[in-house]
Amino acid sequence: MINDFTLKNQVDTNKFLEALELIKKSRYILLITHVNPDPDSIGSALAISNLLFENKIKHKVYNISSDLPQSLDFLNRFEKMTNILPDFFDLAISFDCGTYKRLGFELDKSTPLINFDHHASNENFGDINIVDPYKSSTAELVFDFFKYNGLNISKNSAEALYVGIYDDTLAFSLPRCDQETFKKINFLVESGANPSYITNKLLRRDSLAKYRMIPKVLDSLTLYNEGKIASIIAIKEWFEQTGAHARDCEDALDMIMSIAVVEIAFFIRYINDKCRVSLRSKGKINVSKIASIFDGGGHFNAAGCTIETNDVEEAKNLLLKEVKKYYA
Repeated sequence: MINDFTLKNQVDTNKFLEALELIKKSRYILLITHVNPDPDSIGSALAISNLLFENKIKHKVYNISSDLPQSLDFLNRFEKMTNILPDFFDLAISFDCGTYKRLGFELDKSTPLINFDHHASNENFGDINIVDPYKSSTAELVFDFFKYNGLNISKNSAEALYVGIYDDTLAFSLPRCDQETFKKINFLVESGANPSYITNKLLRRDSLAKYRMIPKVLDSLTLYNEGKIASIIAIKEWFEQTGAHARDCEDALDMIMSIAVVEIAFFIRYINDKCRVSLRSKGKINVSKIASIFDGGGHFNAAGCTIETNDVEEAKNLLLKEVKKYYA
C-alpha cells in the first residue's frame, strides 16, 4: 500500500479501508463541499469525483450555492458541480467541513456520512471521521486515502489535490506544510499536476473589480495595541460601487498580515445581510478559540465565523473586545 510515504496520521488508518468499502457498496454518492467553498474543499471533492468517474461510480459534487470560485474552472469536472440535490443518494462524503452546519443543509439521518477534514475544531459528525488537524489541508488527507488504499491518482485528481494543498497552505508557506507534504506535492507533479500552469490559473486571472475594491478595504485598516492588532472591513456600499465579489478582497487580509508589527488581524465582510469574519495570527494566539465564541472554528493561526448582524461596525466592536482580552 504505502512505501515511500509516511502516514503520520491522527486517523486510525482502518478508517481509510472502511471508507473505501462503503464507497464500493454505494449506488449513488453525494460529494459535499462546504458553504462558501474554498479551493481545498472543492479540490478535495473533485479529486474523489475524478476517481469515481474513472471507475464508473455514479455521483454528484454538491454545494448549496451556485456561486462558485470561477478561478477553479480549469479543474476537470468543475463544471459538473451542482446546487441541486439528486433525488437519491445512499452515501454522502463531506470535505473540509469543520462543523455539520458547514454542509449547508440537513442530511437524512439514515444516509451514512464520511467526514474528511483537517480542522482541530471538527465535531466528528460523520459515521466515518477521517479527521487530522496535523495535515496541511483536507486535500493532503484525501491524498493519504488514495495512497493507503492503493488507488490510482490520475492527472485530473493530481491537479485537484495540488490546488487544495497549494491554496490552504498559502503557497506552501504555513508551518503545517512539512517534509511529508512536499513529498506528496512532488508525487502529484509526477502524476501530471503542472505547477506553472496551475499557479497562472489561480493567480493571473483577477477581475478589474478586485483592484477597485482592495484599496477601499486597505484604507479601512485600523491598528490597536501599538499595531499588534489590525482590523479591516468591507461594507455593502463598496461591493455595490465596485461590482466586486466577496472573494475579490480576500487577499487584503494576507497583505495586512505581512506588516511586521501585526500579530493578529481580522477582516469583516458584509455578505448576505450578515458579517463574515476571517481571523489570522502569527503563532501566539489561537484564533480558532476566538471564532468559536461566535460558533465558528478553524485552525490555530487561521479561523472564521459569521456574526448575525448586518452592521459591520457592530461586528468589529464585538470581535475587538474578544481579541483585546489577549493583550489585557
